[in-house]
Amino acid sequence: MKVIIFGASGTVGKHLIQQALEQGHEVSTFSRDISKLNEFDHPKLYKIQGDVLHKEAVEKAIIGKEAVIVVLGAGANRKSVVRSIGTQHIIQAMEKTGINRLICQSTLGAGNSYSNLNFFWKYIMFGWFLKPVFLDHQQQERFVTQSNLNWTIVRPGAFTDGPQTKNYQHGFSPSHRSLKLKISRADIAHFILQQLYSNHYLFKSPGLSY
Repeated sequence: MKVIIFGASGTVGKHLIQQALEQGHEVSTFSRDISKLNEFDHPKLYKIQGDVLHKEAVEKAIIGKEAVIVVLGAGANRKSVVRSIGTQHIIQAMEKTGINRLICQSTLGAGNSYSNLNFFWKYIMFGWFLKPVFLDHQQQERFVTQSNLNWTIVRPGAFTDGPQTKNYQHGFSPSHRSLKLKISRADIAHFILQQLYSNHYLFKSPGLSY
């Protein structure tokens, strides 16, 4: 499948590149600094330098693709709106060019999954320290759900550097409390790529956690 990854130079994005290539996909990456992807060299890998805040660059990059994966991040800039505005530009480009399949990584706690969180994540992290990030994810999700695309929103818990286990919980109810509220970046990538082959979570927002 011809896949493009937005946010490819991030920590989840790099796992996506590696796993997608291993699965035989043709992978295009879109990032502001392609030098961060120097570790990757593959005949089915195409590196595109661009900024998701520039609509024309986004539209040009997605032409001819079959699926779009969004794992945008802002690094240490907690007040950035690159997730929401960047995703809005991607959606607009997809609707304009007729590309329908969108898989977007958000965060556990967004929407009705807020009930899955414990006190620390509700009131310390998302209620104070990461509040702008949380609000940006909420807006990002609104853009996705209001689109005309075949979307899936993936809501992982806190990222870890652990290995790919393929053994995690997903699609649990908002009332589920027996969660570690964390998951490895490798397992997030594994779950995201599974959605390329399945419509099980079409128009749904599954949580993801150990």
